[in-house]
Amino acid sequence: MNSRTMNQGGTAVPATQYASVRYLVDDVQAAIDFYTTHLGFTLHTNAAPAFADVVRGPLRLLLSGPASSGSRATPPDSATAGRNRVHLVVADLDAEITRLREAGLPFRSELVSGPGGQQILLADPAGNLIELFQPAARPGTQSP
Repeated sequence: MNSRTMNQGGTAVPATQYASVRYLVDDVQAAIDFYTTHLGFTLHTNAAPAFADVVRGPLRLLLSGPASSGSRATPPDSATAGRNRVHLVVADLDAEITRLREAGLPFRSELVSGPGGQQILLADPAGNLIELFQPAARPGTQSP
């Protein structure tokens, strides 16, 4: 069976086009608003209050509310936001931090720098973590 989803234009898109991650959320509409307003995702499917999915490039984020089958299948001791996170690469981390702070979003960590680049964490309305990451410039390459 070839699994397909519908994009916003009503066109069938192979589900295998995306890498999907399921996040359990308390409020599907709040999660839709967070990801589409602040992080550049587009709404793919909206079956709120049970479920929605949003897309950014090849990432399909499944937002499962308490009434969704994905949430109901999760054992109670695993139903809270964890240490795993979606990793989003950005070209200008300082500008993203400024933009998101101006939107009133709280960060869950300080800016961390390492040999691979810089990162900072924020959380969606349900407490799921999102890592914003700017890779370090490599010798012989130009920064974006």
